[in-house]
Amino acid sequence: MHGHGKSDRSVVPEKSPNKASGAPHVAEGMEERDLAKGNPRQFTRCRTQSRVDLQQALERVRQAARKDRGLRLTTLWHHVYDPTRLREAYFSLKRKAAPGVDGVTWQQYGEDLEANLEDLSGRLQRGAYRAKPVKRAYIAKGDGRMRPIGMPTLEDKLVQRAAAEVMGAVFETDFKGFSYGFRPRRQAHDALDALTVGIKKRRVNWILDADILGYFDAIDHGWMMKFVEHRIADQRVQRHVKKWLKAGVLEDGTRRWVEEGTPQGGSISPLLANIYLHHVFDLWAEAWRKRRARGDMILGRYADDFVVGFEHRAEAERFLEELRERFRRFNLELHPDKTRLIEFGRFAAKNRQRRGEGKPATFDFLGFTHMCAKSRDGWFQVRRQPMRKRLRNKLKSLTRELRCRMHDPVPETGKWLSDVLNGMYRYYAIPYSTPTLESFRNQLKQRWRAALRRRSNKTCMTWERTKRLASRWLPHPRVLHPWPEQRLCVKT
Repeated sequence: MHGHGKSDRSVVPEKSPNKASGAPHVAEGMEERDLAKGNPRQFTRCRTQSRVDLQQALERVRQAARKDRGLRLTTLWHHVYDPTRLREAYFSLKRKAAPGVDGVTWQQYGEDLEANLEDLSGRLQRGAYRAKPVKRAYIAKGDGRMRPIGMPTLEDKLVQRAAAEVMGAVFETDFKGFSYGFRPRRQAHDALDALTVGIKKRRVNWILDADILGYFDAIDHGWMMKFVEHRIADQRVQRHVKKWLKAGVLEDGTRRWVEEGTPQGGSISPLLANIYLHHVFDLWAEAWRKRRARGDMILGRYADDFVVGFEHRAEAERFLEELRERFRRFNLELHPDKTRLIEFGRFAAKNRQRRGEGKPATFDFLGFTHMCAKSRDGWFQVRRQPMRKRLRNKLKSLTRELRCRMHDPVPETGKWLSDVLNGMYRYYAIPYSTPTLESFRNQLKQRWRAALRRRSNKTCMTWERTKRLASRWLPHPRVLHPWPEQRLCVKT
């Protein structure tokens, strides 16, 4: 793991039943039962045992990294080219993902999986693996701009997934508690809960809502490698990270070399993005809070979106000014339109009313609009609603899809719409969001009726029939998330 080249895979001793010699299936002898009908004789136990070995190996890496925060680990690459880890990485990839420049899909690679994995493991071990360029495509964003996305080859994604798991075991011990994006056992609602509770419980009067302009395309490769080398001294890991950063992109049949940025779509890109902002923003902001802030200050970051709360306006303005300088040093820039300093908190409405100003401004974070409100008892609340802009864009895309599905069987389209709504509810169904989601459901019902009326006699699709279809296929929203204080208290 560090300091020597020996593999640290451990073997967990298995318990055997009495007089087990000669018994063909020891595991079943312990419980006096046979294998489940139709299962391979030893495959399930072996695969489960292999997963245990993989996790135990990573746990030893975590313990070493946690024990000494200044330790640079020197032998990690053997964890990556382990065929068992590569196999687990393969099965964790998306089955229907678009292929890369070589055109190999998940199903094609799996036709001769074991031979492919053995060949890949050998190339990784002897240094013959070569990263291929990333195929680039563009998707439309909500503001009309185009977002570039990358499609690495399946082997590149597979190796990156294995490397990200091993590297993550090291860097997860360093990441800060207010960082939530692309981390195991952390999700967007954890960041939302922590932000809401922080605004309510701390003396927060000003909110800095910030976004980094083109973050994934602006990462400096030189600084990125310095941050990786800060904890990982294994030159084989460093060399392969450089390969992925320098592989270039293939766009319209032309290969273009890139000197900055990490392609979105790669399995290791989220981890590298977190490592970069951990050093550029997280460590600096935490030090600023301890040494420079005189009042309360809260921090919350999810990928390249972050929110900072302050008690005093002067400190918020000074933090923003110094943050711009800090980012400029590392080739980053705050988005001019999405970065704002607003008055927000328990006393914002009262202070603005005393000055003769309007209601406190709102801010968006992780798909929700946050606003100052009061409960029925008059207590301050942070009211959250799904962003109307996102709901409008979602409704437009569903309308286009309904036009394409116009001649499909009604039950098939109804099942698809039911899955879409349930997926939205799983994310957006928080307290106080039910009226907004119910309105979205009603608008979707009208769009579905309009599509059905276009394909047949309009008089057949009456409102009574539409209501019957909606009651069967379009579920009503209900709150699926607890109050932020309740979930945060349970998790922390």
